[in-house]
Amino acid sequence: MRILCVIPVRGGSKGIPGKNRRHVAGKPLVAWTIEQALSARPQMDVLVSTDDEDLAAIARAAGAQVPWLRPAHLAEDTTATEPVVEHAIAEYTAAGRRPDAVMLLQATSPVRLPGTLDRAISQFAATGVDSMVGAVPQTPFLWQYGASEEDQPKAHFTIGARPRRQELQRTQMFYRETGSLYLTKTEIYERDHNRLGGTIGIFEMDDLEGVDIDTELDLSIADHQLSQLHPDAAAAPSAHTAASTDKDSAQ
Repeated sequence: MRILCVIPVRGGSKGIPGKNRRHVAGKPLVAWTIEQALSARPQMDVLVSTDDEDLAAIARAAGAQVPWLRPAHLAEDTTATEPVVEHAIAEYTAAGRRPDAVMLLQATSPVRLPGTLDRAISQFAATGVDSMVGAVPQTPFLWQYGASEEDQPKAHFTIGARPRRQELQRTQMFYRETGSLYLTKTEIYERDHNRLGGTIGIFEMDDLEGVDIDTELDLSIADHQLSQLHPDAAAAPSAHTAASTDKDSAQ
């Protein structure tokens, strides 16, 4: 099975300016995801789709393919991810390299344990699903407001028989998308224009892998977690610094 790994990164970011090039635990943020993808087995074609020359240079230094810059109409604030993936599929198909499936990895969820991507590929192949979403388990101790202000909030568990966490069964758990990982047959993108479709499977990830960087606090958490997991990388000078520009440190 030929898998194309697409890592979409825009140059613009309103929440954290320049976040995809920000240094996290000794490396530009996007480099973590690239290196994880390159280490996956079986091997994938690892593509970074970006509209930014600086990010393209960082991605190439980390070993990713960046055969073109993303068109401007696919790099707007309102651009969804699916058209970006479909653009990559079309480019690879035109070059005679149509993939059987696409692994979508978000650089803003950089914490992945060793072997996670290998396990995802194995589960995808073994289960025969059409698409798969990475998720972390959540207890059912969740509440939801009613449709109107007069309605009482609703608990997603039996209040009079609150289960002990240790006794919870798999069917009692909820699963929260990490945003980190999706694996999808190419035909689903072509038919449904969605990363999820057909028979959908859940790929269970560790709680540690659930970080999604939207704020400076998230960035600090990711820095801490990656530094703990990869102390040598955090301590060593970044091999990608030369590909960064002076403005990186200011963003």
